[in-house]
Amino acid sequence: MMRSPMPRRRSNPRRFPAASCLVVAAVLAQGCVEAPPRQAAPVPAIAREAGPQLGRDDDFAVVVTGSADDFASLAERYVGDRGKGWWIAEFNGIDAIRPGQTVVIPLRHTNRVGVHWTAFQTIPILCYHRFGSRSSQLTVTAAAFEAQMEYLARNGYHVIPLARLAGFLDGKEALPRKTVVVTIDDGYRSTYDIAYPILKKYGFPATVFLYSDFVGASDALTWPQMKEMADSGLIDIQPHSKTHANLALKVPEETDARYRERVRREVDAPIGVIQERLGIRSTAYAFPYGDVTDTVLDQLKRQGVRLAVTVTPGGNAFFAPPQMLRRSMVFGNDSLDAFKAKLVTSMPVTPR
Repeated sequence: MMRSPMPRRRSNPRRFPAASCLVVAAVLAQGCVEAPPRQAAPVPAIAREAGPQLGRDDDFAVVVTGSADDFASLAERYVGDRGKGWWIAEFNGIDAIRPGQTVVIPLRHTNRVGVHWTAFQTIPILCYHRFGSRSSQLTVTAAAFEAQMEYLARNGYHVIPLARLAGFLDGKEALPRKTVVVTIDDGYRSTYDIAYPILKKYGFPATVFLYSDFVGASDALTWPQMKEMADSGLIDIQPHSKTHANLALKVPEETDARYRERVRREVDAPIGVIQERLGIRSTAYAFPYGDVTDTVLDQLKRQGVRLAVTVTPGGNAFFAPPQMLRRSMVFGNDSLDAFKAKLVTSMPVTPR
């Protein structure tokens, strides 16, 4: 059920002043202590240290940053999680921290679904297939993939594991405004040879959707390669069916009972072998060709698979159906501008 944006909460006069008041007081206080006497001789280098806290209430802390401070260290100190440094960056509208800067630190994130007055947040899921020296519709060159990942890194995008999307869809975890998910379908060896080193270079996680009957082919990933990638903590291996058949289509003269049994095998077999060979529990599923029926969804539910992805392009807001998530395919002939156009991280709210 879609939630309506809540009006801004009014401050309780008995409580500590809100963030804006804290900032004003902090800046004035800082002005009283900011100008120490000049030293005639050069000052020896001092140890790096954290800056002082100027004020705090239940929602915000205001600090003057020290020489040792960055987004991660401040988030660890005040929120208990280095990964939440983006809270500070987005709230203050800054890309970096310099010593002596007054910074407001949100102590909790109240907008966990990314709804704002003029727009709501969407999470694009990118879909790749294979990589090679020459591009084709489904083959992206190493140079193009490198350029795309470099663009994400240089322009402030946060690449997250697909599994983290569940918390956002449940309204339990806020995500950075420029959040992207990377997925790679089928299980081609080029994922290990080309994509994996580039992903490691930028520290970007990705989900590989494997159809299990493909393993053993000459151009397929091997189990040791998948184990190496999974053990790195960057790559998650999830099921993409057993045979890559279109699960929305019955084969000629197939009865309903035989169709249900075939769907059961296409769902259960890859889940079982991934668990057996890699020790990975399946939490997501990619529909072959992006097509699905209620029979497939019922089988996923029996297996406890929470997320499933299509190849319908577009982003995913907090109200997106978890088992019908949109993905934008990245093609070999996409220019960098075409790639950028797939990074839809917000949608405007159209006034009536």
